[in-house]
Amino acid sequence: MDSIIEIQRQTHEEQERFERGLYTLLSRNQPTHEARLQTEHKAAQMLDRIASRALTLNSLYQDEDARKQEIDLLSAPAQQTDLSEFYSRLVKIQEHHSKYPDSVPGGFDLEIAAFLDEPEQDGGDEEYEDPISLLFSGEEAYGKYVDLYANHTAYSNLKNIGKRPGYLQYLDLLLAAQDGPVHRDLPKETRFTKDYETYIQNLHSYLLSFTKRTQPLVDIVTQQQEAEVEFNKKWEAGEISDWEESKPKAQANGNGSTGIWCAACQKHYSKQTVYDAHLTSKKHVKAVAKQETSGTPPANPNGAPATPAPSTSISTANSRLRHSALLTDLTTALLVPLIPTINETKSNVERRFSLTAREREQELLDQAKPPPPPANTNTNGPEEEEEEEERIYNPLKLPLGWDGKPIPYWLYKLHGLGVEYRCEICSDHVYMGRKNFDRHFQESRHAFGMRALGLPNTKHFHEITRIEDALSLAEKLKQEGRNEIFEQETMEELEDDEGNVYNRKTYEDLKKQGLI
Repeated sequence: MDSIIEIQRQTHEEQERFERGLYTLLSRNQPTHEARLQTEHKAAQMLDRIASRALTLNSLYQDEDARKQEIDLLSAPAQQTDLSEFYSRLVKIQEHHSKYPDSVPGGFDLEIAAFLDEPEQDGGDEEYEDPISLLFSGEEAYGKYVDLYANHTAYSNLKNIGKRPGYLQYLDLLLAAQDGPVHRDLPKETRFTKDYETYIQNLHSYLLSFTKRTQPLVDIVTQQQEAEVEFNKKWEAGEISDWEESKPKAQANGNGSTGIWCAACQKHYSKQTVYDAHLTSKKHVKAVAKQETSGTPPANPNGAPATPAPSTSISTANSRLRHSALLTDLTTALLVPLIPTINETKSNVERRFSLTAREREQELLDQAKPPPPPANTNTNGPEEEEEEEERIYNPLKLPLGWDGKPIPYWLYKLHGLGVEYRCEICSDHVYMGRKNFDRHFQESRHAFGMRALGLPNTKHFHEITRIEDALSLAEKLKQEGRNEIFEQETMEELEDDEGNVYNRKTYEDLKKQGLI
């Protein structure tokens, strides 16, 4: 339909359905790293489509002339029933459907279903291809680790860095970004070079690409722009340390060699001391006087102007210096959120160093296998039906036996499992059945309760479940002169195979009775 009103209505509908689909997609439980990353990439694509619909609606609403013209065509004059425009459009719709009777407006539904993993699969024999896995290299392992081998090689080739670090030491240097700017320990003569600018540019490009691939829902571009604005403010205020602009002591002459050019003497000096010494010579003074008399500065023999323009070279050096400092600051901002990933990378490298050659080959073969297709959680397959059929029917809530099924009811009554025994010393814990109740006096729960009361867990307190009764019995035993019971509390404690703790005398008594 060419109606602007209908286009707006359809765009609003698509935007709302994308928002519902986005909610459905993000509300799912993602058990694995791969599934989570696939979901985030699909969510980012849906957000892009929502944003494009919003831009379309904004442009349509700003077109007031087209909207007014459409409304005037659809509106009949007052006190008239002119429906010619309506019927003309109705005839066009009928002609379209008569010409294409099998056309079904389901393209948008298929697009939504593709995001929600609900496409109709004609054949299940086709191998599933994961487009997200193509974004990562084998070393990155679906975004779990970073691949900084090329950057490590470039860093090792920098001058004046001292001892060249290994790959693990290089990762440690990047981990130091959480405490300050990255590579802040490098000397200035290294950071001010063109090689360092190239290195930090490549490192920033890789980290930016890796962040976009592993965190598609994060607006990393906006964060980088904000970091650049903050850097510009600090640079103008002179708050960026270790990046002070230095004045070059030498300039380049016409043939490209470095040094200091004297325009009056038409001579090149390689050292600053030699240049300063010749300034007081008679030859230099006469040359300067001759140059002032003629008024035209002589040209050097290489075709360059006799009076060099140091401002151009200085500004170029300063701009390159500022660019290197900016890239260092932006790289540090990218490294801070990636600290856990770099730690995982370091652990993975250490683990791979401990593997044999055969184990590494087997690991590569396992990684080369394609991942299984995502499971369709919205369809009720035969597995779910089997699980429903295998649900245990246990209305009496009987205990389960060794086979995972409820025990017979007669056995339940025989063992007295329906009788409750409550122990106040065990924090009012309830034990089902006499056997479980008798056994619990030698378990850790009851022993801990007795120890909390300051009483020994001996056979004298067997069958005592109330705190008041236990304290009364202890006082009675103490009055009868049987203080040796309380002395056992400080004796050596022993532990059986099940983890229960006893004092030595109780342990020996139970062992003689065959209870342990």
